[in-house]
Amino acid sequence: MTLVVVPVRYPLSAHSERTLREGVRVAQERDADLTVLHVDLYQNTGGVSRSDLKRAVERRTGSLDRARFVVRRGFLVEETILEEIVAENADVVVIGSKQAGRWRRMVQKLLSDPDIDTYLRDQLDCTVITVDDSGATVHDAEL
Repeated sequence: MTLVVVPVRYPLSAHSERTLREGVRVAQERDADLTVLHVDLYQNTGGVSRSDLKRAVERRTGSLDRARFVVRRGFLVEETILEEIVAENADVVVIGSKQAGRWRRMVQKLLSDPDIDTYLRDQLDCTVITVDDSGATVHDAEL
């Protein structure tokens, strides 16, 4: 079964909602299961529950039959997202352009001249779709 993972903020920002809607569309288009992921930072915990996340998402999208709602605690958002994607063996990841920028900055701290596509290709075995502020898909790379 195909799996689409969509990391979002909670409470949902306008940007997260656009990314979520694209993730739902991709999951429906590919007849895939959907995992909606929120990372609750240890150092800034909001005490978010799976039920909180599900209610917020379904208020914006309607009921999602083949969706799983996951709240992971972690120190670094990007690292926790990567761990979840790998653990779930995701086929597609839908991220916002802001998330892609955060990954790029994280990799820049580790490498002098990061190539984010190569980094993600090395880390993940899935398609990464990036959504810009208007909700348009700006990058669709098979990794």
